[in-house]
Amino acid sequence: MSSLGQVIDRTSRSFMGQLVQPGDAGYDAWRRVHNGLIDKHPAAIARCHGVADVVDAVRLARAAGLEVAVRGGGHNVAGLGTIEGGLLIDLSLMKGIHVDVANRTARAEGGVLWNEFNRETQVHGLATTGGVVGSTGIAGLTLGGGIGWLMPQYGLALDNLRSADLVLANGRILRASPDENADLFWAIRGGGGNFGIAAALEYNLHPVGPVITGGVVAHPIARARDVLKFFRDACADLPDEMMFVAGLQTAPDGSNAKVVGVVAAHCGLLSEGEAAVRPLKAFGPPIMDALGPIQYCALNSMLDPAFPKGALNYWKAQFLTDLSDEAIGTLVKAFEACPSPMSHIIIEHLHGAATRVPVASTACTLRTAGFNVVIVSQWTNPDETERGVAWARDTFSALRPYLAPIRYLNYLEDDAVNPAAVAYGPNLQRLRDLKAQWDPDNFFRQNVNILPAPAKVM
Repeated sequence: MSSLGQVIDRTSRSFMGQLVQPGDAGYDAWRRVHNGLIDKHPAAIARCHGVADVVDAVRLARAAGLEVAVRGGGHNVAGLGTIEGGLLIDLSLMKGIHVDVANRTARAEGGVLWNEFNRETQVHGLATTGGVVGSTGIAGLTLGGGIGWLMPQYGLALDNLRSADLVLANGRILRASPDENADLFWAIRGGGGNFGIAAALEYNLHPVGPVITGGVVAHPIARARDVLKFFRDACADLPDEMMFVAGLQTAPDGSNAKVVGVVAAHCGLLSEGEAAVRPLKAFGPPIMDALGPIQYCALNSMLDPAFPKGALNYWKAQFLTDLSDEAIGTLVKAFEACPSPMSHIIIEHLHGAATRVPVASTACTLRTAGFNVVIVSQWTNPDETERGVAWARDTFSALRPYLAPIRYLNYLEDDAVNPAAVAYGPNLQRLRDLKAQWDPDNFFRQNVNILPAPAKVM
């Protein structure tokens, strides 16, 4: 096995991006991910310019005996987009996007962020289900599921994936689609980064906007129980064109007042959207009403300021099939004790097209109508870390009586118990068999890891 320096010297002769080591200019900035609580030091960072660089990076890691992590947008809260002492394969320079208007498809490289993708597709009045925070990477969100404003109407992001160009653990490049390597295509739609590096992804697009009906209404925390009950009851009859998300948070106006808000997105006709949100605007009435016609791109960046890069984050999340009065009371009581004004409790409602896909059709198991509760503990002062982590854990513990045995892959914390079992559920055995086929050495293991199934004795 060659030394890292020797391998980097050889690789750099053809590498079109940047190979960075500790002490090099930019290393400290490029090793960081979105969550400031994650502080890892890779042995090297391969900032890839294209697919050939990704192949070289995989071969570099093999030759130097390094574990790898892959970063697209770097938003994964558990810090899976970086690594201590291994090779960080960084796709953030890979920004190519091509929109095929006639066929309503788009092909984008693995370093593209959702705000970049949406900007290019919305020029043509097209979109696909994508992240609700614009700085999230398309690859990680899609391979792990892909919750977004369009999912009731068009399914999860992975339901809109047509194909992916993958770099495998042995450095091979292949295409996964319904017609090529179909088993692998099944596995990557929900299996995360376990099977290869998504150098490019191709999506179906749909007519959306550019102006839709959306935005937020807010109420004082004293009315939180009533607002969340209204939210729950309204969710029972939402059309596919509408998505609701509720949130408990501190008002961003500097008052430190705790509030409850409901964000709505109706991606159908504006006249229908106006009628659909009228009950939400009338309830209360709200102390703030910013709900009406809005650019689709603006809606997808509306939450960005609430998730600043570098803030310290610890999240817990799990699914509730029923948002009962008792669960609502527990959530409100927990948020009233929240120690940081940067923290939130988010309740994402799942219904419509995303829930009509059979669990066995893709690796993703998040197919049940209900409520995904995300406990976002966030702060900036390192001295507040113990308290911030404790609040999230205590809130999660208080919710245990109401939780369903389903967890969303992209929200799993780094200390989750049996993460593969709770994320992949009944699909885990098939995923393990495919892992043994495509990555038998478990080269890609800096993820919610799927262990290769043991070889069968003949």
